[in-house]
Amino acid sequence: MKGPRRAALVFLVALGCICVFPRLVTPADYAQQLRDAPDASPSAEHVLGTDALGRDRLARLVYGTRISLSLAPAAALLTTLLAALIGGFGGFAGGWVERAVMAAADLVLSLPWLFLLITVRAFLPLNVAPMISVTITFALLGCLGWAAAARVICADVRTLRESDFVLLAHATGCGRLRLLWRHVLPNLRPILLAQFWISIPVFILTEANLGILGLGVAEPLPSWGGLLVELESFSSLASQPWLLAPLLLLVLTVVCFQTVLQG
Repeated sequence: MKGPRRAALVFLVALGCICVFPRLVTPADYAQQLRDAPDASPSAEHVLGTDALGRDRLARLVYGTRISLSLAPAAALLTTLLAALIGGFGGFAGGWVERAVMAAADLVLSLPWLFLLITVRAFLPLNVAPMISVTITFALLGCLGWAAAARVICADVRTLRESDFVLLAHATGCGRLRLLWRHVLPNLRPILLAQFWISIPVFILTEANLGILGLGVAEPLPSWGGLLVELESFSSLASQPWLLAPLLLLVLTVVCFQTVLQG
């Protein structure tokens, strides 16, 4: 394992441990408002200061990281399952079914990804409970991100369907369901795993974009997108450079994911 990949993996593991045990980093609550200390500068008690409502920024960053890093893999898992179901069915069935699946994937891919998310999210209720907003965001990312992976899986299933070992198993009397379950799906495992890991950094950035636009996770739950809203005031960055902490952590996390995947 190369040095950069090892360092990126160590960083992601450490970040995951912090998300699982946030109290190891900060004892503060992400929703507690200190009315006597709004917009406080960094101190020993508040390492990244407090926001306009007096909430500890470090606590919100840690818990926001936990929500974003939980949301992205969950959405990636849903996307991978949908891609496996749709692409696998189309590739295994062949004929007009395969052409229909590929046409549907091409149609979804031709639509602007971010604008499609914004449009669909705008049709859903905006004033909802925080946990419902998490579920909506997770479902949107998962249900609209299957097209690219489905094309890859469909092509691979078509290749497996025409391979010698599958044709031999079919010739010996193996049924279609057993053929799919015992011979095709095991050979798709590396491809599905790759699609899952590739989707995670994409969904991290997508959730951040939705959060900045106010269409992601609802308050008081923090997320990277919600925390990045404070960067809208560029004039305050010179006097408050600690506001860049969520952005730096987001960029570093995505870079680490890409380094691990490309290593």
